[in-house]
Amino acid sequence: MSGYGWRKSEGVKGGAITELREAEAAIRATVAQAETMAERPIDRVVVNLSCGHPASRLFNVRWPIGGRVVTEADIRRVVTEGRLQASVQGREVIHTLPIDFTVDDTEGVSDPRGHVCETLKARLHIIDAATTALLNLETVLARTELKVEALVSSPLASGLSVLDADERELGTTVVDMGGGTTSLAVFGDSQMLHTAQIAVGGLHVTRDIARGLSTSLENAERLKTVYGSADLSTDVEDELLTVELLGNDVPHFEQISRAQLGRIIRPRMEETLELVREKLDGAGLGMAASGRIVLTGGGSLLDGIRPLAERILGAPVSVGRCRVLPSRALSGWAAPSRSSTCPKTPPPPQGLPRRPGCCSGPQVLSVLLAMLNSAMRHPAVFYANLLLLFARGFDLATQRLIESHKFFFRILSDPPDPTTNPLPLGRCP
Repeated sequence: MSGYGWRKSEGVKGGAITELREAEAAIRATVAQAETMAERPIDRVVVNLSCGHPASRLFNVRWPIGGRVVTEADIRRVVTEGRLQASVQGREVIHTLPIDFTVDDTEGVSDPRGHVCETLKARLHIIDAATTALLNLETVLARTELKVEALVSSPLASGLSVLDADERELGTTVVDMGGGTTSLAVFGDSQMLHTAQIAVGGLHVTRDIARGLSTSLENAERLKTVYGSADLSTDVEDELLTVELLGNDVPHFEQISRAQLGRIIRPRMEETLELVREKLDGAGLGMAASGRIVLTGGGSLLDGIRPLAERILGAPVSVGRCRVLPSRALSGWAAPSRSSTCPKTPPPPQGLPRRPGCCSGPQVLSVLLAMLNSAMRHPAVFYANLLLLFARGFDLATQRLIESHKFFFRILSDPPDPTTNPLPLGRCP
């Protein structure tokens, strides 16, 4: 990994995009952070998909071979036939994952190529999502100058990240506890057998705390992250927390015990895990859905969540840790881009800036000219940033120069006293 970006999610509710401009701004800022760290621009992305109410279905497909050798083309035809059978108006297939094949009477064949048979049967796991949700997703990404290279189901990506080959072979369920949704994926025989999504997540816990304690969402999120617990043991009864209350002209604070905070959090976590259990019971996978459970996502970091999950789900539970994946780990799993079937997206509206760190040539020139005017006052800072421009590349340095430009205008209007607050050499605030 050469770089990453992180930002609070905005414009998204329950995994779906609700405010295009807010989501666009959040994506731009996040990508800019990753570009700065990686020191290179990003124009293509593999998107983790949780919008469009993704659904999971199993299909059995038969294909006549006629006593010859099974080829790669036959497998492609079987997969295509499965996608056609799964086609539903208003929904688009994201993944068509072969679980296993049957070569005449021989079941459980993982790779039928080279076998001679009369009939080839395949058991396919197909995941689809609402077409309009996918179009909105690609629209907002196009507005941020990003092209969707592939789509991958969110629980599938989580499973590949936290499970090793043995766990996927023996049977494990991954429960990804996100902010707006909780998703799950059942793995067995080295394949993903089932996936489901629940419209309950960490944001619901935050709102419960804000309502229960009459505090702001920001304070509720802080209390949940720092002090939240699903454990109601007596050792937290004496620990007191200070909460700022809403609706007062003058800041007003109240003290509560950590156990009181836990009594607000626990019912929502119990509800979430009970919904997960219902999804697993209704999947019809038998023993495959009764193996060990791996929790991941922000909700899995809550204190006391593991014993609570073990009690409700009736299986051993652990908290997943991301594993190092090969560079091609998603090949064969991620769905190709839908750009060939999507209508062309209009260019970004006028007035929206490009992503920070990817500025145009005229913008760079205007910044340099402005800095030349101020170079006589502070030459050391100007030359240090000019060297940065040529040493590290135009795109990476331009944002730094723009910040310098803004800084110069500030100090021209209110110059600092060099005896008490000297300017740093080669750095900008």
